[in-house]
Amino acid sequence: MSFVSQTPISSSVRYPPGPKGYPILGNLPELYRDPLGFLNRCNRNYGDIIRVQLFKDFVYILNHPDYIEEVLVKKSNKFAKPDFGNIFRLIVGNGLVTSEGNFWHRQRQLIQPSFHRQRFANYGELMVAYTTHLLTTWQDGQTRYIYQDMKRLALETITKILFQGNMPNKEDDVETAIEVSIKCFDRADSLFFSPLSWFPTPTKLHFHKALQRLDAIVYSIIQRRRITGGDREDLLSMFLYIQDANGICMTDKELRDEVMTLLVAGSETVSIALSWTWYLLSQHPEVEAKLTAELQTSLGNRKPTPADLPQLRYAEMVVMESLRLYPPTWFLSRTVVSECEIAGYPLPAGGSVLLCPWMIHRDHRFFEEPEIFTPERWANDLVKRLPKFAYFPFGGGARGCIGKYFAMMQAVLVLATIAQKFRLTLLPPSHRVKPLPGLTLRPNSGLKMLLTKR
Repeated sequence: MSFVSQTPISSSVRYPPGPKGYPILGNLPELYRDPLGFLNRCNRNYGDIIRVQLFKDFVYILNHPDYIEEVLVKKSNKFAKPDFGNIFRLIVGNGLVTSEGNFWHRQRQLIQPSFHRQRFANYGELMVAYTTHLLTTWQDGQTRYIYQDMKRLALETITKILFQGNMPNKEDDVETAIEVSIKCFDRADSLFFSPLSWFPTPTKLHFHKALQRLDAIVYSIIQRRRITGGDREDLLSMFLYIQDANGICMTDKELRDEVMTLLVAGSETVSIALSWTWYLLSQHPEVEAKLTAELQTSLGNRKPTPADLPQLRYAEMVVMESLRLYPPTWFLSRTVVSECEIAGYPLPAGGSVLLCPWMIHRDHRFFEEPEIFTPERWANDLVKRLPKFAYFPFGGGARGCIGKYFAMMQAVLVLATIAQKFRLTLLPPSHRVKPLPGLTLRPNSGLKMLLTKR
């Protein structure tokens, strides 16, 4: 979230309600100590639009689908992606997540065909193949840290799709660099207090070294591919040759930024979604039983394929419910670029707006018993009956996630492939598992689980 000088508005203006803060610091200490708890209390005590103070600036929290639609769709020209701070922009550069304006439109148009659903069959086969390979390393009665396994699986899959797996002996370097990069940005103070992002802590120095290694790997692949040419049937091949309306291809820096965006997004969010899904299934054996029954009926003993997705409806509902309770992208923020009005309140230019799937997804107005893991709620097209932004784990509007169908396909196919062969039981102390809100919503542990072969 960025902090830009806000345009003053008249002292007679009626402000949204919000919690009283500390002198000078405002609400920053509460937000830093417990971001999710603080946001939940604000929602409970102050309603659908809330003003909180962070030092001299104000953040407006919107807790209703209609207001979120105004920001992301109806009045999207009044809002922009925030300056995520030097740390995050160094990771992904000026890729789709961070770019704005005409450049973003150009990049989106160039990349969109790569994510056409007709291409997903090949991607899906790779997802199943890499998951099957992972299972060859699992044994009955073994203990695994599932979050680590899901991270490595997601990274291996996305690197294969990006580079045709052409990173010999570099997977460990890439995984380490991404992990260091995310951790450096994975603190509440980094998220909500970007003015401190310049401070040269040892962690950030470690980050710069990791990023240099990652850049060297990605740039060497790009440069080698330009020399050798040819279509490797991977995303990088497509990115190298696509041209904009003026016949101009992407530069090495533009390719690097888009590749880095997909590496981080493709490994981080999917691995988190799968990790939370295994956690929830371990806590709800009745849901797991229904899932395995569907897999037996639909697949028998054969591996799933993308063609099976329409028959894996309960598996899809399990993933959707996991994303509802633990959305990896648990918040979205926008900067107000020109003064506008939401819910009768003026939002000043330069102000920040927070949209939080974590809270909306747990709102009893839209979901019955919202704290309960109930995949069956998604039957009978619930998503079509909900307000448009009551469920938005992939964002929405023009800036919605370009890879949302890709991510859902991967989550369902990986879930089906593993659940066919193994049951995962969370080992003590399971009561200590809780979400860790940072750049994404990770579990606070590696999710130590016992494997039982079916």
